[in-house]
Amino acid sequence: MTVASRSFQVFVKPAGAACNLACRYCYYLDKGPKGRESVPSRMPEALLETTIAQHIAASTDEIIRVSWHGGEPAILGIDYFRKIVEIERRLCPAGRKIANGLQTNGTLLDEEWGRFLAAEGFAVGLSLDGPRKIHDRHRLTRDSRSSFDDAMRGYDVLRRCGVATDILCVVGEHNAGRPLEVYGFFREIGASFVTFLPLVEPRPEAPGGVSPETVSSEFWGSFLCAVFDEWVERDIGRIKIQIVEEAARTAFGQEHSLCIFRPVCGAVPVLERNGDLFSCDHFVDPAHRLGNIDEIPLLDLLESPAQLDFGLAKLRTLPAVCRACEVLDMCNGECPKNRFVPVPNGGPGWNYLCAGYKKFFSHARPFVAAVAAEWRRQNPGSSS
Repeated sequence: MTVASRSFQVFVKPAGAACNLACRYCYYLDKGPKGRESVPSRMPEALLETTIAQHIAASTDEIIRVSWHGGEPAILGIDYFRKIVEIERRLCPAGRKIANGLQTNGTLLDEEWGRFLAAEGFAVGLSLDGPRKIHDRHRLTRDSRSSFDDAMRGYDVLRRCGVATDILCVVGEHNAGRPLEVYGFFREIGASFVTFLPLVEPRPEAPGGVSPETVSSEFWGSFLCAVFDEWVERDIGRIKIQIVEEAARTAFGQEHSLCIFRPVCGAVPVLERNGDLFSCDHFVDPAHRLGNIDEIPLLDLLESPAQLDFGLAKLRTLPAVCRACEVLDMCNGECPKNRFVPVPNGGPGWNYLCAGYKKFFSHARPFVAAVAAEWRRQNPGSSS
């Protein structure tokens, strides 16, 4: 049986960009068919079954990981996801397992959702930017009301029900100068896994070429360093921070799990509610539409020259300054969407966040190297 040439993770968007919130920094606004709506059109059941069947057929791994994204996927209601699980059970081959992930703002989750997600083994990514005043700076409802209480209620539901939950925190101008307040809040609410996502909005016409809400590269690096130092001091073994985990992977000789830090990208495409497949969540546009899975199988689209070229372009366009960098293995030029800063001598663009990443990875590298060395000392002969 033919499968994909590498592991992949499709962001499936069964409701497209539809969402009950109107976050001011949402990069998925107007993406996909018809753009964002408060009342969604959903991926039809026949296409949903095609999606799951083709995903299973193309997967290289014993555990088949399916990621449900939006917009806000929970806007479709719990019965829609019960149907998803029923299709998965029916189609999953013996000896294999499907692991579902749900990315959500948490505001629509209740006890019934919590019990369902726990029983079906869903892992959940929950968007939360910090305490109330910070969170509500950008994450508002469609009528401009606070979403904090509803998001926290959803988070409490997930915790009580024992659902594995990753906090996703966007770091922009609104919270980059308050790293200990933000991280301390996540500690206080019992977070066990935290991912920090830098807010970068290119605006060629604006001073500095970015929006006022964008985090500066300097502040991004300082934010990560402050959080890292606090974590080392108080939270090793209690909280996992995704970027620290990624830094540690290099010390153990492991491949990055995050696409933004891999030398080659393209393994995380997006499937819209009408079956259109796009190269990446940040490149949902006509130029990066690979085709429709009702017309061309998912496997063929994943292996298409267009998608392979998209992934290799990240490596091919890596600026010379990056190739000579001492933390290249930790960063690999990060995401191509952020490579829009002109380099002094011309050529491919430089990553807007370069200085911040270099500051953080240089700061963390001695620690992660020491941890890896101690592990190897205690486990002689083991391969990392």
